[in-house]
Amino acid sequence: MLKRQMLTIALLALVAVTGAFGSRAQPDRVIAQTNGPELAVYNQGIALVKDTRTLTLAKGVQPVTITDVAAQIDPTSVHFKSLTDPAGTAVLEQNFEYDLVGADKLLSKYVDQPIQLVTNDGATYEGALLNGSGDIILQDKDGQVLVINRGSVRDFTFPKLPEGLITRPSLVWLVDAQTAGEQQAEITYMTNGIGWQANYVLLLAQDDKTLDLNGWVTLDNRSGATYRDARLKLIAGDIHQASQAQPQRVFEVLKEAAAPTPQVAERGFFEYHLYEVQRPVTIKDRQTKQIEFVTAPAVPAEKFFVYDGAQDYRFWGQPQTDPGYGADTGVKQVRTMLQFSTGEQGVNAQLPKGVVRVYQADVDGSALLVGEDSIEHTPKAENVRLYIGDAFDIVGERVQTNFDRSGDKTIEESYEITVRNHKTEAVQVRVAEHLFRWSDWKITEESAEHTRLDAQTIEWRVDVPADGEAKVTYTVRYRW
Repeated sequence: MLKRQMLTIALLALVAVTGAFGSRAQPDRVIAQTNGPELAVYNQGIALVKDTRTLTLAKGVQPVTITDVAAQIDPTSVHFKSLTDPAGTAVLEQNFEYDLVGADKLLSKYVDQPIQLVTNDGATYEGALLNGSGDIILQDKDGQVLVINRGSVRDFTFPKLPEGLITRPSLVWLVDAQTAGEQQAEITYMTNGIGWQANYVLLLAQDDKTLDLNGWVTLDNRSGATYRDARLKLIAGDIHQASQAQPQRVFEVLKEAAAPTPQVAERGFFEYHLYEVQRPVTIKDRQTKQIEFVTAPAVPAEKFFVYDGAQDYRFWGQPQTDPGYGADTGVKQVRTMLQFSTGEQGVNAQLPKGVVRVYQADVDGSALLVGEDSIEHTPKAENVRLYIGDAFDIVGERVQTNFDRSGDKTIEESYEITVRNHKTEAVQVRVAEHLFRWSDWKITEESAEHTRLDAQTIEWRVDVPADGEAKVTYTVRYRW
């Protein structure tokens, strides 16, 4: 019933639109024909669309219409420029029309006007529409008022499409041309609803010492428009925006096969990096498209373990004098980390921010997911460190063994950290501690020499025997 009702409305609307635009098909109304757009997509959910259109203009003032623009266009960003005769072609005004046709819109436009409807039992009613929101209220030619339940209506019939309703969002310019003839015009605008991110697939060797990296551009388009044979550029970097784009959703995934030659060329642009696809790309509305943009085989990698028993405790700019602060965290998990370089001896490429998924082959050769993490924009010659999961057979334990506040401005605190290894081979674990009580601290006793990582963090690299344990003890003094 609903499908038939919608089909009837759509067909009637199409007839009305054909008639309306057919009657307006005069030389003074120009429909711009596209030559293929250029699309610059940012990884913040926005894109810059630049389109070159072919126009046949008459001399004088006339409207120019584009009907295949993005539904999420920012109307304030629209710019129209004649490439053929910029001095002789002036834009008097521009409008974004988005009052789209629909059953509710048609009913609201036809209040106090005659319509016809057919109910599920085949009865036909005609009359002036008094109300179309909720139940349908008609007044027939004799003045009788009829109330018809909206759910019982099978078909609506409207005489024509009301003025102002359109089937697609449209940009309309009022253009004054000094000379008649064919012109090339450049149209640019910003739109929301289209963005990209990088997705990386890492295949880790069975000895954990090398990895193969494949990077994919994942482009999500829900802007309300399809871009056919677009010249696609992707901007990696966080630009400042006066207003933020909306969150993204994924509809349909279309993965394109990797080509034997590079599909994407990278270059610097302003303070960002730009990736340009080396062939025209069609990006459908409500589609997620993936294109390979970086590959790197046999990249040196390092897997290591980290026990950070107070990972959620930090120095907040004032003395932390509560003895229980950070004392009993209950953290036992030892993190498995993976690190590689983006330098010449590594990936040898910049890596835009995105999600990294790490796989490793099982004994039968099938690749299994071992973990995933996200990275920020990473330039060349930097290290990428991934947290890919918690080690099953390695456990940490952190115990506060002493807390002494010997004066108003001095605290001494001691900890014992135990790492137990249930694996059949020895491992090295990096034990991290955060000195969070105050900025002025000193290690007065320790079982092994530490390494200072930053102003508040120290680390020990502890060798733990197979099926054994190792301990770290230390005392720290804070003064303020």
